[in-house]
Amino acid sequence: MPEKLKYFCNGQYVDSKTDKWYDLHNPSTGEITGYAPCCTVDEVQGAIDAAKAAYPGWSSTPAIKRSQILYRVRELLIEHMDELTRLVAEENGKTWSEAEGDVLKAKEGTELATQVPSLMMGESIMDASKGYDTVQYRIPMGVFAGIVPVNFPAMIPFGWMTPTCVACGNTIVLKAASLTPRTALRIAGLYKEAGMPDGVVNVVTCSRNEVSYILDNPDIVGVTFVGSTPVGQMVYERGAAAGKRMQCLCQAKNHALILEDSPIERTVAGVINSAFGCAGQRCMALSCVVVQESIADKFVAELVKQAKNIKVGCAYDKTTKLGPITYKKHYDEVLADIEKGLREGAELVLDGRNPQVEPEFKDGYFVGPTVFDHVTNEMSIGTVECFAPLLCVKRCKDFHEGLRMMNENPYANGSVIFTQNGYYAREFVRHTDGGMVGVNVGIPVPIGFFPFAGHKLSFFGDLHCLGKDAYRFYTESKCVTQRWFDEDEIKKTEVSTWDGTI
Repeated sequence: MPEKLKYFCNGQYVDSKTDKWYDLHNPSTGEITGYAPCCTVDEVQGAIDAAKAAYPGWSSTPAIKRSQILYRVRELLIEHMDELTRLVAEENGKTWSEAEGDVLKAKEGTELATQVPSLMMGESIMDASKGYDTVQYRIPMGVFAGIVPVNFPAMIPFGWMTPTCVACGNTIVLKAASLTPRTALRIAGLYKEAGMPDGVVNVVTCSRNEVSYILDNPDIVGVTFVGSTPVGQMVYERGAAAGKRMQCLCQAKNHALILEDSPIERTVAGVINSAFGCAGQRCMALSCVVVQESIADKFVAELVKQAKNIKVGCAYDKTTKLGPITYKKHYDEVLADIEKGLREGAELVLDGRNPQVEPEFKDGYFVGPTVFDHVTNEMSIGTVECFAPLLCVKRCKDFHEGLRMMNENPYANGSVIFTQNGYYAREFVRHTDGGMVGVNVGIPVPIGFFPFAGHKLSFFGDLHCLGKDAYRFYTESKCVTQRWFDEDEIKKTEVSTWDGTI
């Protein structure tokens, strides 16, 4: 019997009084598995109130103590790895290894947050001006909100957002993805088990109406968002207008440039991993490759050959290599994108519609590897994110044309070059618009002590998530200048207008 989920507020799982519920599905079967509440404005305010009440005590907790609680969270993530992996696979559709990676990324973000005592250190100088010493501190700010997408139920809320936010002494209200909330709700309970004080971490599911309430709420000091560009831009503008610190990570259309000196088989393997992993439902997926014309035919032939060997099927079957699309509405949109590509004149060299799966999963939302050749920048499938296992092949004469074609795209999360030529690799790194760049690396996401640094319409804000940027985002700088009087200074009766500043 499908269950009605609760939300997590002030250290407790709470029954919602809403009359609106979201259907939760297993994307491998299409079956309804439960219902998530569309929390009311009063319930969202209750979560904010809990976070606000917890803030004074938590912010005054020594950083080393906060770090120790997060280390216990890390241990619990490891202890519950199989359970959490299964949750991600069943609610999101990631294959077992991909789902496990999602949870491992939450563990990585937690590990980085345990280093908060050193990462929150400020700076100081004695005699900034003669007799005047200045110290800069990093201090917590208050209650933050996190707005979470469907595609990484563990990594984004509990790897990118919560660990660093609370490590810095803030509290948080997470708006979990309404279609994939189980993992986030379960990890919130692990925070409680680890000794996190009530109210520091709260998780709700709700609609855009309640999100707007969060963005306007004066008790929220900052918002971190991951999702589509149109929504992210709206969230950024509304939150910034309300005086909040904002960070919005948005969609992408990542490209790879394939030069003629690339080893074709190995390059194709890297492209396939990036393009079709997680069913293409990640903002760092390669959705376009720009291939030098001299090798394009060979490259496409090898691409189709390797892609045909990918096993499509149930996410939690450990032999599956490509799982389903996460939810039905997006599955229908992906099929529509394939039709659009055909209408636009692209050549469909590998059709992923109606892939062969086991009979008990015939109602799952499956799309197999799909490859379009002869795509141009004028086609929407070559310009707009499809968020699917759909790869577009564009062709170019040389390095310079290929780089120009890539930089014409309005999104710039990641960009990749495959080449054995050091000169072209260096020129690419220097001139590509992508914020995260790969040289013979299909998914150029750095380890979390570097920032996740999208550019152009892939990001709105000033400070990125993860790395040192995250600690700056979740803290304010406070500078203290002090002077201690000697006997001669005590006797002075005049003080310069520029006292201590020159």
